[in-house]
Amino acid sequence: MNQTPKRKARILLVDDDPGLLRLLTIRLRAENYDVEAVENGVQALAAASRFRPDLVISDLRMDQLDGIGLLKELQNRWPGLKVIMLTAHGTIPDAVQATQMGAFGFLTKPVEKQELLSQVQKALKISGFHDTAEDWRAEIITRSPLMEEKLAQAHMVAGTDARVLITGESGAGKEMLARAIHKASPRRNKPFVVVNCSAMAENQLENELFGQARGAGAAREQLGHFQAADGGTLLLDEIGDMPMRLQVKLLRVLQENAIRPLNAADPIPVNVRVISTTNRDLQQLLAGGQFREDLYYRLNVVHIDLPPLRRRREDIPLLVAHFLAEIARETGTRKIYAPEAVELLATTDWPGNIRQLQNVVRQNCALASTPIIPAELVQQALGKLPSFDEARDEFTRSYLSQILQITGGNVSQAARLAKRNRTDFYKLLGRHQLVPDDFKSR
Repeated sequence: MNQTPKRKARILLVDDDPGLLRLLTIRLRAENYDVEAVENGVQALAAASRFRPDLVISDLRMDQLDGIGLLKELQNRWPGLKVIMLTAHGTIPDAVQATQMGAFGFLTKPVEKQELLSQVQKALKISGFHDTAEDWRAEIITRSPLMEEKLAQAHMVAGTDARVLITGESGAGKEMLARAIHKASPRRNKPFVVVNCSAMAENQLENELFGQARGAGAAREQLGHFQAADGGTLLLDEIGDMPMRLQVKLLRVLQENAIRPLNAADPIPVNVRVISTTNRDLQQLLAGGQFREDLYYRLNVVHIDLPPLRRRREDIPLLVAHFLAEIARETGTRKIYAPEAVELLATTDWPGNIRQLQNVVRQNCALASTPIIPAELVQQALGKLPSFDEARDEFTRSYLSQILQITGGNVSQAARLAKRNRTDFYKLLGRHQLVPDDFKSR
């Protein structure tokens, strides 16, 4: 079985010395890195949004935006992105300060080749890139720049153990993104366990999460999800619906990195990366006293807000094609949408997001009697009222069909009944694709 090829690590170089930029670019490209070089911090921020680097190597002293300022901006926009500082001998204290502020390390000019490559390898290894193949995000279908920005943020944080809070509307793909983060992380070969905090009663959720010690001996214990996910990732789906009493217990687990199963005397250490999702406004829940502020800050180390489908309409045709291909593989029958149906799909607001789109495509394929799915089926699935023009056209076609049926396809008689001259009547028939011969008795 062929493995998915790994992409090159992307490195962004930032320095106002063109000669040094050229030298570092040559050295890094010779090691099979994908390199982009810019001359100041402002250009670097623009390049980072487009290039989505896995590592930034930046000079410390620059005009407009210096290395410290750039480091702060990069940390705010892309938590987890590693930054290495370039410094002259006189600015080593500043470089030390930068590492205390979150920079991965620093290199002293003139930069020695082996030290450069060693630092780069270490930074990429810690970020989790070295083992990450492109298939980590294979299930996420997109060409939206907005989604690409969220995926870049997800990939950067994947190499860390930082807790992630993913927010967004129902059906936007929050669980799918959480799985992608797990697949891109060093924990990818360990379990990925999902617990839905809104799908069960409080006592059941407590048992599922934390386990239950029913007596002496491990054989009689009920393992909780924290234990089941040991070494891997635990997804707390719809965390905003967790009862307040369990929020307190969850907070204690996160503080102690240990759980206390019901009726157990001693805590059990756990090694779990926690990702949470919610479609609710946690700030509003905080204000209403329905969610603990201390727990919120424990969970919200890195926040990724997924855009709804109506803000990434360019993805709708891609998703539709993906779902159609998926259904064709399952059924052995390939269907496509009529052009006006595609236009309707692309202009719908999709309050249920990707999940709703997928359901509509599946329903349309099941009900379509021909290989081409008409817009009418999409309208029915969406429960949409036709526009005034569409309703008028539908009425006119039905009216003309009835008259032709009454007159047996005699255009002159039909025109008189409709109180139209014969020429105009023929134009109406042509506009509505009605053929008089089809109504003549055989």
